[in-house]
Amino acid sequence: MSPARAGATGHAQESLDPLIFDVVQMSGFLDGIVADYLERSIERAENSGSGGIILQVNSTRAVIDDERLIELAERIANADIPVYAWVGPSGARAERQVAQLLGTVDEVAVAVGSHFGNTGELVIPAELLSSKFLAAADAIEHDTIDEQGVISAGLADRNSPTLAFFALELPGFETQIDSSGDEAVRVPVSPVRFSKLPVFDGWMHTFASPAMAYLLFLIGVGLLIFELYTAGIGVAGVLGAGSFILGSFGLAALPVEPWALALLVIAMLGYAIDVQTGVPRVWSVIATICLVVGSLFLFEGFGISWVTLVVGVIGIAVSMISGMPAMIRTRFGTPTIGREWMIGFMGEATEDMKKEGVVMIDGAPWKARVNRTTPIAKGDPVRVVAIEGLYLEIEPEEGGARDYREMRPSKDEGPDGADEGPDGADEGP
Repeated sequence: MSPARAGATGHAQESLDPLIFDVVQMSGFLDGIVADYLERSIERAENSGSGGIILQVNSTRAVIDDERLIELAERIANADIPVYAWVGPSGARAERQVAQLLGTVDEVAVAVGSHFGNTGELVIPAELLSSKFLAAADAIEHDTIDEQGVISAGLADRNSPTLAFFALELPGFETQIDSSGDEAVRVPVSPVRFSKLPVFDGWMHTFASPAMAYLLFLIGVGLLIFELYTAGIGVAGVLGAGSFILGSFGLAALPVEPWALALLVIAMLGYAIDVQTGVPRVWSVIATICLVVGSLFLFEGFGISWVTLVVGVIGIAVSMISGMPAMIRTRFGTPTIGREWMIGFMGEATEDMKKEGVVMIDGAPWKARVNRTTPIAKGDPVRVVAIEGLYLEIEPEEGGARDYREMRPSKDEGPDGADEGPDGADEGP
């Protein structure tokens, strides 16, 4: 313990009033927001005369650069008050650079069922690390240890299944014996002050998590594409812009592979091309491949969970290939714009059709159903005979079903349906 910290402990023992101990929660990835918050918490505790800070840790990775990590380690190691770390509650983990950072504190404890270690190659200078941590560095470089392993490695000298058990034995933490019950118990006297990220910083920290950043980015771009192909600016555009900004902020705070991010952009552009045509084609295939590969390798050194990956890939692919074209057709298929004018128009089949397919009408592709399932070959001329929801009902130019043809005179019939003679007169019997 440094002289300054020893002095702080001595002051706690001489003080008439028990000193307050601060518990600072640290969860999720160690990013710039959390690093700044830890430094502010140490400064606030120093200024308030706190007896010490206990870091409650559940973090497996630091996403700040090595220079910023060393700067934070120096702040902890040179603090004027003792700094402790408790990895908990049960199931919590402290790994990689976060575990190295805990090597700068005065004492480390691990809750039952929690793990500490897997530090990797040391980034923090040895002069900032405790002698206990340096002695156990080789044992925890590639492996994690549990609550008993921490004691065996010499990092701790007692069990601390809960935060309260850990705090009771800290220097300067006052307790008293309560004999009012059947058995005498030791109870804390020193107040404990809990703190966590402020609301706004907490939101930003959440948005900077891998899953949130990935999904917000994809959702934002998808909504912006939807708004691009619709009339005016609406709720989708506003939500899309907000999601895109938050997702971009999150990706900027995380170690991202540039080429994988470029694949996601290409994927969304590919989907946008086929959304314009209204029919999934080769660009949809290219986009889906880029989306899968880009999602798998988006983050440097770690991947997103399978649940997030499935939600992102399937959600975007289905929305872009099926949902979004249908929504755009519906939005433009209102009574104000209408499509009744297309009845009677001639077009061309873009593929062999038995029940449904795509036809080109006036240079634009439309989904269509064949009247009475009359087979139509690719390139055959077709006629629009009705509008059924999002589909055009079509028939071949010749040989369509009789119920529609009865409403139109054939080449050999007059307007009233009677056969005409060579001179245009009705033929008699």
